Amino acid sequence: MEKLDMLYKGKAKKLYSTDDPNVLWVEYMNQATAGDGAKKAQIQGKGSLNNRITTVLFRLLEAEGVKTDFIRRVSDTEQLNEKISMFPLEIIMRNTAAGSFAKRYGIKEGTQLKRPILEFCYKSDDLHDPFINVDGIVALGLATDEEMAEVSRQTRDISEKLTKIFHDIDVKLVDFKIEEGKNKDGEIVLADEITPDTCRLWDLKDGSGKVEHLDKDLFRRDLGDIIPAYEEIYKRLLALADRRGVKVE
Repeated sequence: MEKLDMLYKGKAKKLYSTDDPNVLWVEYMNQATAGDGAKKAQIQGKGSLNNRITTVLFRLLEAEGVKTDFIRRVSDTEQLNEKISMFPLEIIMRNTAAGSFAKRYGIKEGTQLKRPILEFCYKSDDLHDPFINVDGIVALGLATDEEMAEVSRQTRDISEKLTKIFHDIDVKLVDFKIEEGKNKDGEIVLADEITPDTCRLWDLKDGSGKVEHLDKDLFRRDLGDIIPAYEEIYKRLLALADRRGVKVE
């Protein structure tokens, strides 16, 4: 596989074309951002960890029947992904009140929700990713009713599987964001990444009930270095994959 021209540079990744028109070459960057890009930093090792964590999580989900765009990891910071026609949506699942959700509704952070909440944001840097509902998505032609029904079904299924994966490594999955799109066969699949950048992960290992962040909130809230936390997540996920007999490379 040959890496060709850069197609896109985002906040955390660069995308390149390859000599296969159906395959993208993805490079994870060391850049960390928060506050809609207002806060930025270069953190050595972040790109490698996010590449490896996504590899393990996507392999664990694939072992449970989730279809993804992931092909294989090709270096410390790079992987190959199937080329996908992405829905311009951030798909958010919330199990516990935290972050902007807790602030928006005046709820104490850490409050367990009576049911998981599925939310959508329209991906637009110029508009700062505003909230949008299914009616708005369909009305703007971003997806059809049928596509959104399948996106919603898949997201709830992924949420159940991810919650169990993290529970099995003594981590609480508070909330997470994913992206989905359609492959060349018209199938809707999980795409992009799942990392501590895109999830809120609280450590349950010591059993004290005190919140110990293992996610990007360490950077957002100036609580400490993210690298040891990301390394811990990777180490535990790798051990889980080994216990489950899931090959990750």
